[in-house]
Amino acid sequence: METSSRSTIRIFISYKRGVTPDEPVALEVFRAFSQDYSVFIDQTMTVGTQWAAQIEAELRQADYFIPLLSGYSVSSEMVKGEIETAYHLGKQHGKPKLLPVRVAYQEPFQYPLSAYLNEINWAFWQDPQDTERLLAELRRAIAGNSLSIETAQAKADLIQASVPSPIPQPQPFAQPIPTLEMPEGTMAPESAFYVEREADEIALKTIQRQGVTITIKGPRQMGKSSLLLRTIGAAGAMNKRVAFLDFQLFDKTALTDANQFFRQFCVWLTDVLEMDDRVQELWNDALGHCQNCTRYVQRYLLKELGVPMVLAMDEVECIFDTEFRSDFFSMLRSWHNSRATMPVWKQLDLALVTSTEPYQLIDNLNQSPFNVGQVLELTDFNAEQVMVLNQRHGSPLSLTQVGQLMELLGGHPYLTRRALYLVATQQITIDHLFEQAAHERGPFGDHLRYHLFRMHDKQELVHGLLQVLNKQTCQDERLFFRLRGAGLVRRDGQRVVPRCQLYAAFFQEHLHG
Repeated sequence: METSSRSTIRIFISYKRGVTPDEPVALEVFRAFSQDYSVFIDQTMTVGTQWAAQIEAELRQADYFIPLLSGYSVSSEMVKGEIETAYHLGKQHGKPKLLPVRVAYQEPFQYPLSAYLNEINWAFWQDPQDTERLLAELRRAIAGNSLSIETAQAKADLIQASVPSPIPQPQPFAQPIPTLEMPEGTMAPESAFYVEREADEIALKTIQRQGVTITIKGPRQMGKSSLLLRTIGAAGAMNKRVAFLDFQLFDKTALTDANQFFRQFCVWLTDVLEMDDRVQELWNDALGHCQNCTRYVQRYLLKELGVPMVLAMDEVECIFDTEFRSDFFSMLRSWHNSRATMPVWKQLDLALVTSTEPYQLIDNLNQSPFNVGQVLELTDFNAEQVMVLNQRHGSPLSLTQVGQLMELLGGHPYLTRRALYLVATQQITIDHLFEQAAHERGPFGDHLRYHLFRMHDKQELVHGLLQVLNKQTCQDERLFFRLRGAGLVRRDGQRVVPRCQLYAAFFQEHLHG
Protein backbone atom coordinates (compact mmCIF):
# COMPACT_ATOMS: atom_id res chain seq x y z
CA MET A 1 0.00 0.00 0.00
CA GLU A 2 1.48 3.34 -1.08
CA THR A 3 2.15 5.98 1.60
CA SER A 4 -0.17 8.49 -0.08
CA SER A 5 -3.09 6.06 -0.04
CA ARG A 6 -2.33 5.05 3.53
CA SER A 7 -2.61 8.61 4.76
CA THR A 8 -6.16 8.85 3.42
CA ILE A 9 -7.30 5.88 5.54
CA ARG A 10 -9.14 7.01 8.66
CA ILE A 11 -9.17 4.93 11.86
CA PHE A 12 -11.29 5.39 14.98
CA ILE A 13 -10.03 3.84 18.24
CA SER A 14 -12.72 3.16 20.86
CA TYR A 15 -11.65 2.35 24.42
CA LYS A 16 -12.37 2.91 28.10
CA ARG A 17 -10.37 5.89 29.31
CA GLY A 18 -8.40 5.96 32.52
CA VAL A 19 -8.07 2.21 33.07
CA THR A 20 -5.30 -0.33 32.50
CA PRO A 21 -4.59 -2.07 30.18
CA ASP A 22 -7.16 -0.35 27.93
CA GLU A 23 -5.60 3.10 27.75
CA PRO A 24 -1.97 1.96 27.36
CA VAL A 25 -2.95 -0.38 24.52
CA ALA A 26 -5.04 2.34 22.86
CA LEU A 27 -2.11 4.76 23.00
CA GLU A 28 0.27 2.14 21.55
CA VAL A 29 -2.08 1.61 18.61
CA PHE A 30 -2.52 5.36 18.19
CA ARG A 31 1.22 6.09 18.21
CA ALA A 32 2.07 3.24 15.83
CA PHE A 33 -0.68 3.98 13.30
CA SER A 34 -0.54 7.79 13.36
CA GLN A 35 2.66 7.60 11.32
CA ASP A 36 0.80 6.17 8.32
CA TYR A 37 -2.94 6.76 8.84
CA SER A 38 -5.32 9.45 10.02
CA VAL A 39 -6.19 8.16 13.49
CA PHE A 40 -8.80 9.54 15.90
CA ILE A 41 -8.68 8.86 19.63
CA ASP A 42 -10.70 10.72 22.27
CA GLN A 43 -8.13 11.63 24.89
CA THR A 44 -8.14 15.34 25.62
CA MET A 45 -11.35 16.73 24.13
CA THR A 46 -13.54 18.87 26.40
CA VAL A 47 -16.92 17.26 26.97
CA GLY A 48 -19.94 19.12 25.62
CA THR A 49 -22.27 19.18 22.66
CA GLN A 50 -19.37 20.00 20.29
CA TRP A 51 -17.47 16.99 21.65
CA ALA A 52 -20.42 14.74 20.87
CA ALA A 53 -20.73 16.19 17.37
CA GLN A 54 -17.06 15.49 16.66
CA ILE A 55 -17.34 11.89 17.88
CA GLU A 56 -20.27 11.38 15.51
CA ALA A 57 -18.43 13.04 12.61
CA GLU A 58 -15.28 10.96 13.17
CA LEU A 59 -17.30 7.73 13.23
CA ARG A 60 -18.99 8.65 9.96
CA GLN A 61 -15.66 9.39 8.28
CA ALA A 62 -13.81 6.35 9.60
CA ASP A 63 -12.78 3.52 7.30
CA TYR A 64 -11.85 1.23 10.19
CA PHE A 65 -13.22 1.11 13.73
CA ILE A 66 -11.02 -0.56 16.37
CA PRO A 67 -12.86 -1.18 19.66
CA LEU A 68 -10.68 -2.41 22.53
CA LEU A 69 -12.82 -4.80 24.55
CA SER A 70 -11.87 -5.51 28.15
CA GLY A 71 -13.72 -6.35 31.33
CA TYR A 72 -14.04 -2.61 31.83
CA SER A 73 -14.99 -1.42 28.36
CA VAL A 74 -17.72 -4.01 27.72
CA SER A 75 -19.72 -2.32 30.47
CA SER A 76 -19.00 1.20 29.19
CA GLU A 77 -22.12 2.85 27.78
CA MET A 78 -19.97 5.13 25.65
CA VAL A 79 -17.97 2.28 24.12
CA LYS A 80 -21.17 0.29 23.48
CA GLY A 81 -22.76 3.38 21.93
CA GLU A 82 -19.79 3.86 19.58
CA ILE A 83 -19.88 0.17 18.60
CA GLU A 84 -23.62 0.35 17.89
CA THR A 85 -23.17 3.48 15.76
CA ALA A 86 -20.23 2.00 13.83
CA TYR A 87 -22.14 -1.25 13.27
CA HIS A 88 -25.17 0.51 11.77
CA LEU A 89 -23.00 2.87 9.71
CA GLY A 90 -21.19 -0.16 8.30
CA LYS A 91 -24.48 -1.81 7.40
CA GLN A 92 -25.80 1.34 5.77
CA HIS A 93 -22.70 2.75 4.04
CA GLY A 94 -20.22 -0.12 3.90
CA LYS A 95 -17.86 1.51 6.39
CA PRO A 96 -16.34 1.63 8.91
CA LYS A 97 -15.15 -1.96 9.03
CA LEU A 98 -15.09 -3.28 12.60
CA LEU A 99 -11.80 -4.73 13.87
CA PRO A 100 -12.59 -5.79 17.47
CA VAL A 101 -9.70 -6.51 19.82
CA ARG A 102 -10.25 -8.51 22.99
CA VAL A 103 -7.92 -7.00 25.59
CA ALA A 104 -7.14 -9.80 28.06
CA TYR A 105 -10.85 -10.57 27.89
CA GLN A 106 -11.97 -14.17 27.32
CA GLU A 107 -15.58 -14.11 28.42
CA PRO A 108 -18.58 -14.31 26.08
CA PHE A 109 -19.89 -11.00 24.84
CA GLN A 110 -23.20 -10.19 26.48
CA TYR A 111 -26.18 -8.85 24.59
CA PRO A 112 -26.28 -6.48 22.71
CA LEU A 113 -22.52 -6.60 22.02
CA SER A 114 -22.92 -10.25 21.08
CA ALA A 115 -25.29 -9.26 18.26
CA TYR A 116 -22.76 -6.80 16.84
CA LEU A 117 -19.52 -8.76 17.33
CA ASN A 118 -20.08 -12.51 17.50
CA GLU A 119 -20.35 -13.01 13.74
CA ILE A 120 -17.20 -11.08 12.78
CA ASN A 121 -13.52 -11.83 13.31
CA TRP A 122 -11.57 -10.80 16.42
CA ALA A 123 -8.01 -10.12 17.47
CA PHE A 124 -6.66 -10.91 20.95
CA TRP A 125 -4.15 -9.14 23.21
CA GLN A 126 -3.09 -10.88 26.42
CA ASP A 127 -0.23 -8.76 27.78
CA PRO A 128 2.39 -6.20 26.66
CA GLN A 129 4.40 -8.93 24.94
CA ASP A 130 1.48 -9.22 22.48
CA THR A 131 1.55 -5.58 21.44
CA GLU A 132 3.87 -5.86 18.41
CA ARG A 133 2.02 -8.92 17.15
CA LEU A 134 -1.33 -7.13 17.55
CA LEU A 135 -0.10 -4.07 15.64
CA ALA A 136 1.11 -6.27 12.78
CA GLU A 137 -2.21 -8.15 12.72
CA LEU A 138 -4.20 -4.92 12.59
CA ARG A 139 -1.99 -3.61 9.77
CA ARG A 140 -2.66 -6.77 7.78
CA ALA A 141 -6.40 -6.40 8.39
CA ILE A 142 -6.30 -2.81 7.14
CA ALA A 143 -4.46 -4.09 4.08
CA GLY A 144 -7.35 -6.45 3.37
CA ASN A 145 -6.66 -9.60 5.36
CA SER A 146 -8.76 -11.11 8.13
CA LEU A 147 -8.22 -10.91 11.87
CA SER A 148 -6.85 -14.16 13.27
CA ILE A 149 -9.80 -15.38 15.34
CA GLU A 150 -12.33 -16.13 12.61
CA THR A 151 -13.78 -19.63 12.99
CA ALA A 152 -16.43 -20.70 15.46
CA GLN A 153 -13.97 -23.19 16.95
CA ALA A 154 -11.24 -20.57 17.36
CA LYS A 155 -13.71 -18.30 19.16
CA ALA A 156 -14.92 -21.16 21.38
CA ASP A 157 -11.32 -22.03 22.27
CA LEU A 158 -10.62 -18.44 23.30
CA ILE A 159 -13.73 -17.89 25.35
CA GLN A 160 -13.27 -19.09 28.89
CA ALA A 161 -16.07 -17.76 31.04
CA SER A 162 -14.35 -19.02 34.19
CA VAL A 163 -11.22 -16.91 33.73
CA PRO A 164 -10.96 -14.61 36.78
CA SER A 165 -11.85 -11.03 35.96
CA PRO A 166 -9.13 -8.41 36.50
CA ILE A 167 -11.81 -6.11 37.91
CA PRO A 168 -11.47 -5.75 41.69
CA GLN A 169 -13.70 -7.84 43.89
CA PRO A 170 -14.90 -6.54 47.25
CA GLN A 171 -13.16 -6.79 50.56
CA PRO A 172 -15.10 -8.79 53.18
CA PHE A 173 -17.90 -6.91 54.90
CA ALA A 174 -19.74 -7.84 58.07
CA GLN A 175 -22.12 -10.16 56.23
CA PRO A 176 -21.56 -12.68 53.41
CA ILE A 177 -22.48 -11.38 49.97
CA PRO A 178 -22.65 -12.99 46.53
CA THR A 179 -19.92 -12.30 43.98
CA LEU A 180 -20.59 -8.79 42.77
CA GLU A 181 -21.82 -8.23 39.23
CA MET A 182 -20.87 -5.23 37.14
CA PRO A 183 -23.95 -3.16 36.28
CA GLU A 184 -24.08 -3.91 32.54
CA GLY A 185 -27.67 -3.09 31.62
CA THR A 186 -30.01 -6.03 31.14
CA MET A 187 -29.70 -8.40 34.11
CA ALA A 188 -29.87 -12.17 34.08
CA PRO A 189 -33.16 -13.45 35.56
CA GLU A 190 -31.29 -15.37 38.26
CA SER A 191 -29.13 -12.41 39.36
CA ALA A 192 -28.86 -11.99 43.13
CA PHE A 193 -28.88 -8.23 42.57
CA TYR A 194 -32.21 -8.11 40.78
CA VAL A 195 -34.69 -6.17 42.93
CA GLU A 196 -38.24 -7.37 42.42
CA ARG A 197 -41.00 -4.80 42.12
CA GLU A 198 -44.76 -5.13 42.04
CA ALA A 199 -44.65 -5.35 38.24
CA ASP A 200 -42.58 -8.56 38.45
CA GLU A 201 -45.27 -10.48 40.25
CA ILE A 202 -47.96 -9.26 37.85
CA ALA A 203 -45.91 -10.10 34.74
CA LEU A 204 -45.01 -13.60 35.96
CA LYS A 205 -48.63 -14.38 36.83
CA THR A 206 -49.89 -13.01 33.53
CA ILE A 207 -47.53 -15.05 31.35
CA GLN A 208 -48.80 -18.25 32.96
CA ARG A 209 -52.04 -17.76 31.04
CA GLN A 210 -52.40 -18.42 27.33
CA GLY A 211 -53.14 -15.76 24.74
CA VAL A 212 -52.02 -12.64 26.66
CA THR A 213 -50.63 -9.24 25.75
CA ILE A 214 -48.13 -7.57 28.08
CA THR A 215 -46.72 -4.06 27.64
CA ILE A 216 -43.76 -2.97 29.78
CA LYS A 217 -43.10 0.75 29.56
CA GLY A 218 -40.92 3.27 31.34
CA PRO A 219 -37.95 5.58 30.77
CA ARG A 220 -34.53 4.36 29.66
CA GLN A 221 -32.56 2.18 32.12
CA MET A 222 -35.55 1.47 34.31
CA GLY A 223 -35.18 -2.33 34.14
CA LYS A 224 -37.71 -2.97 31.37
CA SER A 225 -35.55 -5.39 29.37
CA SER A 226 -34.55 -7.23 32.55
CA LEU A 227 -38.22 -7.73 33.44
CA LEU A 228 -38.90 -8.91 29.89
CA LEU A 229 -36.14 -11.53 30.19
CA ARG A 230 -37.59 -12.77 33.48
CA THR A 231 -41.01 -12.98 31.87
CA ILE A 232 -39.92 -14.95 28.82
CA GLY A 233 -37.76 -17.13 31.06
CA ALA A 234 -40.89 -18.09 32.97
CA ALA A 235 -42.67 -18.71 29.66
CA GLY A 236 -39.86 -21.01 28.52
CA ALA A 237 -40.13 -22.97 31.75
CA MET A 238 -43.79 -23.60 30.84
CA ASN A 239 -42.68 -25.02 27.46
CA LYS A 240 -43.86 -22.02 25.50
CA ARG A 241 -41.73 -21.28 22.44
CA VAL A 242 -40.10 -17.89 22.79
CA ALA A 243 -39.12 -15.57 19.95
CA PHE A 244 -37.18 -12.51 21.14
CA LEU A 245 -36.70 -9.64 18.70
CA ASP A 246 -34.73 -6.51 19.62
CA PHE A 247 -35.83 -3.79 17.21
CA GLN A 248 -32.46 -2.04 17.60
CA LEU A 249 -31.06 -4.70 15.29
CA PHE A 250 -33.25 -3.93 12.31
CA ASP A 251 -31.18 -2.72 9.36
CA LYS A 252 -31.51 1.04 8.90
CA THR A 253 -32.52 0.49 5.28
CA ALA A 254 -35.44 -1.66 6.44
CA LEU A 255 -36.72 1.26 8.47
CA THR A 256 -37.15 3.33 5.31
CA ASP A 257 -38.98 0.70 3.26
CA ALA A 258 -42.21 -0.91 4.50
CA ASN A 259 -41.96 -3.87 2.13
CA GLN A 260 -38.43 -4.66 3.28
CA PHE A 261 -39.33 -4.17 6.94
CA PHE A 262 -42.34 -6.53 7.01
CA ARG A 263 -40.49 -9.18 5.02
CA GLN A 264 -37.42 -8.88 7.27
CA PHE A 265 -39.67 -9.11 10.32
CA CYS A 266 -41.08 -12.45 9.08
CA VAL A 267 -37.68 -13.81 8.00
CA TRP A 268 -36.15 -12.88 11.36
CA LEU A 269 -39.03 -14.34 13.34
CA THR A 270 -38.78 -17.58 11.34
CA ASP A 271 -35.02 -17.76 11.95
CA VAL A 272 -35.38 -17.23 15.70
CA LEU A 273 -37.93 -20.06 15.81
CA GLU A 274 -35.48 -22.24 13.83
CA MET A 275 -38.06 -22.99 11.14
CA ASP A 276 -37.72 -23.10 7.36
CA ASP A 277 -37.98 -19.68 5.71
CA ARG A 278 -41.03 -19.62 3.44
CA VAL A 279 -41.47 -15.86 3.16
CA GLN A 280 -40.66 -15.71 -0.54
CA GLU A 281 -42.96 -18.64 -1.26
CA LEU A 282 -45.99 -17.42 0.72
CA TRP A 283 -45.76 -13.65 0.10
CA ASN A 284 -48.52 -12.39 -2.18
CA ASP A 285 -47.66 -9.06 -3.82
CA ALA A 286 -51.34 -8.40 -4.48
CA LEU A 287 -51.90 -8.06 -0.72
CA GLY A 288 -50.72 -5.37 1.69
CA HIS A 289 -47.75 -5.73 4.03
CA CYS A 290 -49.86 -6.30 7.15
CA GLN A 291 -52.05 -8.85 5.37
CA ASN A 292 -49.02 -10.79 4.16
CA CYS A 293 -47.36 -10.70 7.57
CA THR A 294 -50.57 -11.83 9.32
CA ARG A 295 -51.16 -14.68 6.83
CA TYR A 296 -47.56 -15.86 7.27
CA VAL A 297 -47.75 -15.95 11.08
CA GLN A 298 -51.23 -17.49 11.17
CA ARG A 299 -51.10 -20.03 8.34
CA TYR A 300 -47.47 -21.09 8.66
CA LEU A 301 -45.68 -20.25 11.91
CA LEU A 302 -48.49 -20.80 14.43
CA LYS A 303 -49.95 -23.74 12.49
CA GLU A 304 -46.62 -25.55 12.14
CA LEU A 305 -45.46 -24.83 15.68
CA GLY A 306 -48.59 -26.31 17.21
CA VAL A 307 -47.58 -25.06 20.69
CA PRO A 308 -48.01 -21.72 22.52
CA MET A 309 -45.54 -19.03 21.46
CA VAL A 310 -44.39 -15.78 23.07
CA LEU A 311 -43.37 -13.04 20.66
CA ALA A 312 -41.24 -10.69 22.78
CA MET A 313 -40.30 -7.37 21.19
CA ASP A 314 -37.83 -4.99 22.85
CA GLU A 315 -37.09 -1.36 21.94
CA VAL A 316 -40.13 -1.14 19.65
CA GLU A 317 -39.83 2.66 19.64
CA CYS A 318 -36.96 2.19 17.17
CA ILE A 319 -39.60 2.40 14.42
CA PHE A 320 -40.91 5.70 15.86
CA ASP A 321 -39.76 7.74 12.85
CA THR A 322 -40.99 5.33 10.18
CA GLU A 323 -43.99 6.01 7.98
CA PHE A 324 -45.40 2.53 8.63
CA ARG A 325 -45.31 2.45 12.44
CA SER A 326 -49.10 2.85 12.76
CA ASP A 327 -49.63 0.00 10.28
CA PHE A 328 -47.31 -2.30 12.21
CA PHE A 329 -48.78 -1.60 15.64
CA SER A 330 -52.32 -1.79 14.29
CA MET A 331 -51.43 -5.24 12.97
CA LEU A 332 -50.30 -6.34 16.44
CA ARG A 333 -53.57 -5.03 17.89
CA SER A 334 -55.49 -7.06 15.28
CA TRP A 335 -53.61 -10.20 16.39
CA HIS A 336 -54.63 -9.44 19.97
CA ASN A 337 -58.28 -8.98 18.94
CA SER A 338 -58.30 -12.11 16.76
CA ARG A 339 -57.93 -14.33 19.83
CA ALA A 340 -61.65 -13.79 20.50
CA THR A 341 -62.74 -15.31 17.18
CA MET A 342 -59.89 -17.51 15.91
CA PRO A 343 -58.48 -20.14 18.28
CA VAL A 344 -55.11 -20.27 16.50
CA TRP A 345 -54.30 -16.75 17.75
CA LYS A 346 -54.75 -17.89 21.36
CA GLN A 347 -51.46 -19.71 20.86
CA LEU A 348 -49.69 -16.34 20.58
CA ASP A 349 -48.62 -14.18 23.54
CA LEU A 350 -47.34 -10.68 22.82
CA ALA A 351 -44.82 -8.93 25.07
CA LEU A 352 -43.78 -5.40 24.11
CA VAL A 353 -41.22 -3.09 25.69
CA THR A 354 -41.09 0.64 25.00
CA SER A 355 -39.67 3.80 26.53
CA THR A 356 -41.88 5.99 24.35
CA GLU A 357 -45.35 7.02 25.44
CA PRO A 358 -47.67 4.70 23.45
CA TYR A 359 -49.86 7.49 22.06
CA GLN A 360 -46.79 8.73 20.16
CA LEU A 361 -46.33 5.37 18.45
CA ILE A 362 -49.76 5.11 16.89
CA ASP A 363 -52.26 7.78 15.85
CA ASN A 364 -55.48 5.86 16.58
CA LEU A 365 -55.49 4.53 20.14
CA ASN A 366 -58.35 2.18 19.24
CA GLN A 367 -55.82 0.35 17.05
CA SER A 368 -53.04 0.37 19.63
CA PRO A 369 -51.61 -2.81 21.16
CA PHE A 370 -50.23 -0.80 24.08
CA ASN A 371 -53.51 -0.11 25.91
CA VAL A 372 -54.92 -3.64 25.98
CA GLY A 373 -54.00 -6.64 28.07
CA GLN A 374 -51.63 -6.08 30.98
CA VAL A 375 -49.84 -2.71 30.97
CA LEU A 376 -46.93 -2.34 33.40
CA GLU A 377 -45.19 0.98 34.00
CA LEU A 378 -41.85 0.85 35.80
CA THR A 379 -40.60 3.64 38.04
CA ASP A 380 -37.34 4.45 39.82
CA PHE A 381 -36.43 2.58 43.00
CA ASN A 382 -37.86 3.85 46.25
CA ALA A 383 -35.80 4.23 49.43
CA GLU A 384 -36.69 0.74 50.67
CA GLN A 385 -35.57 -0.88 47.40
CA VAL A 386 -32.28 1.04 47.49
CA MET A 387 -31.74 -0.22 51.04
CA VAL A 388 -32.30 -3.79 49.84
CA LEU A 389 -29.78 -3.33 47.05
CA ASN A 390 -27.29 -1.81 49.50
CA GLN A 391 -27.65 -4.88 51.72
CA ARG A 392 -27.06 -7.22 48.80
CA HIS A 393 -23.79 -5.40 48.14
CA GLY A 394 -22.71 -6.01 51.72
CA SER A 395 -24.04 -2.73 53.16
CA PRO A 396 -21.12 -0.50 52.05
CA LEU A 397 -23.27 2.58 52.72
CA SER A 398 -24.66 3.75 56.04
CA LEU A 399 -28.32 4.65 56.42
CA THR A 400 -27.44 8.35 56.10
CA GLN A 401 -25.35 7.71 52.98
CA VAL A 402 -28.19 5.73 51.39
CA GLY A 403 -30.38 8.79 51.89
CA GLN A 404 -27.74 11.00 50.26
CA LEU A 405 -27.52 8.58 47.32
CA MET A 406 -31.29 8.76 46.91
CA GLU A 407 -31.08 12.56 46.82
CA LEU A 408 -28.35 12.45 44.18
CA LEU A 409 -29.74 9.73 41.90
CA GLY A 410 -33.45 9.71 42.71
CA GLY A 411 -33.49 5.89 42.80
CA HIS A 412 -32.23 5.56 39.18
CA PRO A 413 -31.84 1.74 39.00
CA TYR A 414 -28.72 1.57 36.82
CA LEU A 415 -26.83 4.45 38.47
CA THR A 416 -27.73 3.19 41.95
CA ARG A 417 -26.30 -0.24 41.09
CA ARG A 418 -23.19 1.38 39.63
CA ALA A 419 -22.61 3.53 42.71
CA LEU A 420 -22.97 0.59 45.10
CA TYR A 421 -20.71 -1.60 42.94
CA LEU A 422 -17.94 1.00 42.81
CA VAL A 423 -18.03 1.57 46.57
CA ALA A 424 -18.37 -2.14 47.45
CA THR A 425 -15.36 -3.03 45.27
CA GLN A 426 -13.41 -0.15 46.86
CA GLN A 427 -12.73 1.45 43.48
CA ILE A 428 -13.92 4.71 45.03
CA THR A 429 -14.88 5.98 48.46
CA ILE A 430 -18.41 7.18 49.05
CA ASP A 431 -17.12 10.69 49.83
CA HIS A 432 -15.19 10.81 46.56
CA LEU A 433 -18.23 9.47 44.67
CA PHE A 434 -20.38 12.34 45.96
CA GLU A 435 -17.64 14.91 45.29
CA GLN A 436 -16.96 13.76 41.71
CA ALA A 437 -20.47 12.62 40.76
CA ALA A 438 -21.16 15.24 38.07
CA HIS A 439 -17.60 15.42 36.77
CA GLU A 440 -17.17 14.43 33.12
CA ARG A 441 -14.52 11.84 34.08
CA GLY A 442 -16.09 10.93 37.42
CA PRO A 443 -17.83 7.72 38.50
CA PHE A 444 -20.83 8.40 36.23
CA GLY A 445 -18.93 10.23 33.49
CA ASP A 446 -19.26 7.45 30.91
CA HIS A 447 -23.04 7.39 31.37
CA LEU A 448 -23.37 11.18 31.24
CA ARG A 449 -21.20 11.51 28.12
CA TYR A 450 -23.30 8.84 26.42
CA HIS A 451 -26.43 10.95 26.92
CA LEU A 452 -24.67 13.93 25.32
CA PHE A 453 -23.49 11.75 22.44
CA ARG A 454 -27.01 10.50 21.74
CA MET A 455 -28.62 13.93 22.00
CA HIS A 456 -26.19 16.32 20.31
CA ASP A 457 -27.74 16.16 16.82
CA LYS A 458 -31.32 16.42 18.06
CA GLN A 459 -31.60 20.15 18.59
CA GLU A 460 -35.23 20.10 19.69
CA LEU A 461 -34.29 17.72 22.54
CA VAL A 462 -31.34 19.93 23.50
CA HIS A 463 -33.54 23.03 23.56
CA GLY A 464 -36.27 21.17 25.42
CA LEU A 465 -33.87 20.00 28.13
CA LEU A 466 -32.39 23.49 28.44
CA GLN A 467 -35.93 24.80 28.98
CA VAL A 468 -36.43 22.24 31.74
CA LEU A 469 -33.11 23.17 33.36
CA ASN A 470 -33.70 26.92 33.21
CA LYS A 471 -37.46 27.27 33.60
CA GLN A 472 -38.66 23.91 34.99
CA THR A 473 -41.19 23.57 32.21
CA CYS A 474 -41.55 21.93 28.81
CA GLN A 475 -44.22 23.59 26.72
CA ASP A 476 -44.24 20.94 23.99
CA GLU A 477 -45.94 17.85 25.45
CA ARG A 478 -44.62 15.67 22.64
CA LEU A 479 -41.10 16.82 23.46
CA PHE A 480 -41.64 16.14 27.16
CA PHE A 481 -42.54 12.52 26.45
CA ARG A 482 -39.43 12.09 24.30
CA LEU A 483 -37.22 13.51 27.06
CA ARG A 484 -38.95 11.35 29.65
CA GLY A 485 -38.60 8.30 27.43
CA ALA A 486 -34.87 9.00 27.20
CA GLY A 487 -34.84 8.93 31.00
CA LEU A 488 -33.80 12.56 31.37
CA VAL A 489 -36.79 14.34 32.94
CA ARG A 490 -39.85 13.69 35.11
CA ARG A 491 -42.95 15.54 36.27
CA ASP A 492 -43.04 17.00 39.77
CA GLY A 493 -46.54 18.34 40.21
CA GLN A 494 -46.95 21.15 37.67
CA ARG A 495 -43.20 21.37 37.06
CA VAL A 496 -40.98 19.41 34.70
CA VAL A 497 -37.58 18.75 36.30
CA PRO A 498 -34.44 16.72 35.54
CA ARG A 499 -34.84 13.09 36.53
CA CYS A 500 -32.25 13.45 39.30
CA GLN A 501 -29.85 15.95 40.85
CA LEU A 502 -26.93 14.37 39.00
CA TYR A 503 -28.48 15.16 35.62
CA ALA A 504 -29.34 18.71 36.69
CA ALA A 505 -25.74 19.43 37.73
CA PHE A 506 -24.07 17.82 34.69
CA PHE A 507 -26.30 19.17 31.92
CA GLN A 508 -26.43 22.64 33.44
CA GLU A 509 -22.66 22.81 32.90
CA HIS A 510 -22.18 20.89 29.66
CA LEU A 511 -25.34 21.30 27.56
CA HIS A 512 -25.34 24.20 25.13
CA GLY A 513 -27.95 25.04 22.50
